[in-house]
Amino acid sequence: MQKISARLLLPLLILTAAASQAAAQMEEVVVTAERRGEYAESAPNVVLVRRADHLITSVQVTCDTRDASQRREELKATLRNMIAAAGRSQMMSLGLGNSVLGDLKESNFDEIIGPDSRPDTSRAVVVVKTTISADDTYESATARVKAFIEKATKVGRTEILRQDSWNLTLIGPEQYHDALIARIAAESKKAAESFGPGYGVSIDGLERPVAWYQKGPLDLALYIPYSLHVAPLGSH
Repeated sequence: MQKISARLLLPLLILTAAASQAAAQMEEVVVTAERRGEYAESAPNVVLVRRADHLITSVQVTCDTRDASQRREELKATLRNMIAAAGRSQMMSLGLGNSVLGDLKESNFDEIIGPDSRPDTSRAVVVVKTTISADDTYESATARVKAFIEKATKVGRTEILRQDSWNLTLIGPEQYHDALIARIAAESKKAAESFGPGYGVSIDGLERPVAWYQKGPLDLALYIPYSLHVAPLGSH
């Protein structure tokens, strides 16, 4: 494998990253705390720690009004009230999905309303999100979501039942690719220089997408799964 001198590494990596990541996707992905330790142990030493974009939880909006058409209208009215309440808030929003989130819109209602496990009951599952600020704690963010759910205006026999889990989201992970490449380049340059002027580095995996794991209650660690090799210049 061809080795690259440390002096030329940084500009080369930055130019490569800029070309390959010109159009970063801005989708919102869900980050769960499952297997957090496993991901942390397998991640390389260069990570970018940042706050998550949203704290989220799923809710079931259910209604057991006997008449099916009335039941459906009561559910839709409650969902409209939730959307309106979120629109009046700078911190709250509503979404749909599991691993990747989209926005909850009235045009989605007929798709997400379906039968519940109980007779004469219908439900819709939606995601309640709150933006995470720099000053937020886990307690303050979860309290904001709980208050939003509790204050939601429910129509007829509609109920809003929160599921137990809390997760984080990250918008557009690939937008951090260039920043990670720059950090990897700087660390790789230092590694080569520590061995002396006759050494260079080669790196595998920089084409891989950004990965992540939960670092703390509201923080994420972003990384690229790369491997670094230090060897004398000109060796293979």
